[in-house]
Amino acid sequence: MKILRHVCILALGFLLAAGFACFAAVADKAVVKQKIAAGALVLDVRTPQEFAQDRYPGAINIPVAALRERLAELGAKTRPIVVYCRSGRRSEAARTILLENGFTDVTNAGGLADMNSLDRQGAASEN
Repeated sequence: MKILRHVCILALGFLLAAGFACFAAVADKAVVKQKIAAGALVLDVRTPQEFAQDRYPGAINIPVAALRERLAELGAKTRPIVVYCRSGRRSEAARTILLENGFTDVTNAGGLADMNSLDRQGAASEN
């Protein structure tokens, strides 16, 4: 019984750590904004249906499930890439895939709502 309790506690700890890891990797909005202003490729890794409903201006869509097969579409591996999805989970998975395949400057911007707030944040700070 003690072993089962320890296994459950370890499993719970792992799940909590994995959940927090997804959120911890989301970049600061100022960093994301600077990278986009400097010409980073903006990559939406949601489904084509989600992309058709709403997207960040100038983003390209490659669903995370197809990313490994479509890496060549991203160009030079040194080009900065800003990745987003709906909540940040798929974009973190995409960031990992890109880094594992030699891309050197990949930023997880979180979700579409985070991306859309970039312009509002800039306008608010200018006033």
